Amino acid sequence: MGQAQIPTAEAPPPETESIVWSEDAGRFQTPDGEALLEYRVPSPAVMDMVHTYVPRSKRGQGLAARFCDAAFAHTRARGMRVLPTCSYITVRDPLFSSAPLLLPA
Repeated sequence: MGQAQIPTAEAPPPETESIVWSEDAGRFQTPDGEALLEYRVPSPAVMDMVHTYVPRSKRGQGLAARFCDAAFAHTRARGMRVLPTCSYITVRDPLFSSAPLLLPA
């Protein structure tokens, strides 16, 4: 007698992992909330991006970069400035090192 195969859940490919804006929580995150970019809005015109986190199980999919892209698009669409407190963001884009408060593009 053979053993039954038990299906295993695999992480979706990076292009299918969606990014969700959770305004009440101050986050851009995956639907399960495991990976995220946290932000604060100290004034209506500024988004302070304070922290990104991607668990080991989701690393290597480009999620942190996609969170940044979503957050930057969000701020541009609303005419906000970005305050990049998160070290990942300042390392990702050297421009942030010299200009801590950026105007929308």
